[in-house]
Amino acid sequence: MAGSSKKVIYAALIGNALIAVTKFVAALVTHSSAMLSEGIHSLVDTGNQLLLLHGLKQAKKPADERYPYGHGKEVYFWSFIVAMLIFAVGAGVSIYEGVRHVLHPKPIEDAYVNYIVLAFAMLFEGAAWLFAFRAFSKAKGKWGYFEAVHRGKDPSLFVVLFEDSAAMIGLIVAFLGVLLSQLTGNYIFDGIASILIGLVLGGTAAWLAYETKSLLIGESATRQTVEGIRQLVSAQPDVERVNEVLTMHMGPDFILLNLSVEFRDEATTDKLEYRITRITEQIKKAHPEVKRVFIEAETTRGK
Repeated sequence: MAGSSKKVIYAALIGNALIAVTKFVAALVTHSSAMLSEGIHSLVDTGNQLLLLHGLKQAKKPADERYPYGHGKEVYFWSFIVAMLIFAVGAGVSIYEGVRHVLHPKPIEDAYVNYIVLAFAMLFEGAAWLFAFRAFSKAKGKWGYFEAVHRGKDPSLFVVLFEDSAAMIGLIVAFLGVLLSQLTGNYIFDGIASILIGLVLGGTAAWLAYETKSLLIGESATRQTVEGIRQLVSAQPDVERVNEVLTMHMGPDFILLNLSVEFRDEATTDKLEYRITRITEQIKKAHPEVKRVFIEAETTRGK
């Protein structure tokens, strides 16, 4: 999963860096507000990809005395920071530039430059979007797309897909803004396009923040995983009842598991030790993402 995430991020990083440069050059030549907003958008996306790569690198650091469960949540933290940057920098600056150009419209010079840049941007951005979409479609399995975003535990995949989707919408809006400004001679459309791009970025950021927040504060494993663990443990000899199955994702591929298991009265101490060891081994074999298991043993005699 991590390898797939990195490929998607690298593809988006290269595409956004090249696109950002061309958009800024076009904005400088044509004085287009929408194109400037698009340049800012691509620049923010480029920085975001670097932050996601940093998060993936930090998440690989081994556990230590201060962080006994490792650094897996670094991915969630940096994904949340990306959402905040999209909102604060991308959306904020785009809306500001749009309002400024609506209040004080400026003619777009050499509009054909914008069209050329937008055409190439759509080509590169479309290729990056397709790459991210295919990776996400493969990773989501049998889930629907919205369900996969809501249940997914690797935010780096859907963050890039969201960014690329917002970028494609932004390019279309920028194209329409420049085209309407040129056809009508009313350059207020260029500013309106910039505002709309900012709103698209703001909406994208809000959704990303919502989806990564639950992972950051400690989201449980999927219902299928929890039920699978419960059934596996319930089927073990000497187990009377499984009371609680408490899980928390410490990273995309790291689940912390706490079990409260009621064993039969006749189970001896030695048998309990053996059974707990076997349960732990079988859980980790059936669910490799479960890295740490803590079992609280109870008996009806203790009640």
